[in-house]
Amino acid sequence: MRRPNVLLTGTPGVGKTALGKELASRSGLIYVNVGDLAKEGELYEGFDEEYECPILDEDRVIDELEDKMSEGGVIVDYHGCDFFPERWFHVVFVLRTENSVLYDRLESRGYKGKKLQDNIQCEIFQTLYEEAMSSYREEIVHQLPSNTPEDLERNLDQIMQWIEQWMKDNN
Repeated sequence: MRRPNVLLTGTPGVGKTALGKELASRSGLIYVNVGDLAKEGELYEGFDEEYECPILDEDRVIDELEDKMSEGGVIVDYHGCDFFPERWFHVVFVLRTENSVLYDRLESRGYKGKKLQDNIQCEIFQTLYEEAMSSYREEIVHQLPSNTPEDLERNLDQIMQWIEQWMKDNN
């Protein structure tokens, strides 16, 4: 049975991981957090001193995921999306969070200074939504609000309906 590949993207702190893990639990799809995958496989090409974080080796990430993605049934969670092959995804969900909510979430993660401000600006200027729109067919890219537990439930319901419909249409 064919199963869709889903991309969850958005600024750090918008709730991709909470949504992705619960979605995998409900749908039976495989959940992949690219940050965790990179950490486990040491898929880095250096360290960014300014942001105090490793630099992702995008080519190695793609190599690592290629077989899994071609089988289908994968939920990918990452804050960037322009380096993934377009053919991988059947749908892309960009999570959006109000700035005050996002600020609190990032601050609680220990973000500060330039890293905190740049991530808030990224959300204000819809950077990841625009990245998704320019990287994938417009009709497969959807924005979802992600501010409250109620938003999480609504998003889970909406994506589950999408997955179920895709499976009916493609099997």
